[in-house]
Amino acid sequence: MLTNIGIPGLILILIIALIIFGPKKLPEIGSAFGKTLSEFKRTTSSLISDEEEESTKSEKSHPKG
Repeated sequence: MLTNIGIPGLILILIIALIIFGPKKLPEIGSAFGKTLSEFKRTTSSLISDEEEESTKSEKSHPKG
């Protein structure tokens, strides 16, 4: 669904956001969104590394063959 937005769609979304929030509030919203996305990525990578670590431990304690 989001892959078909394209450049004109992104410009339209930016214009609508600018109208709704105003030029002074838009950088604050962008900053908050960036911090949220960064925290999400960090948490996701942490969960993935924890799962890989647990699977490695279980393979060592229960060797195949």
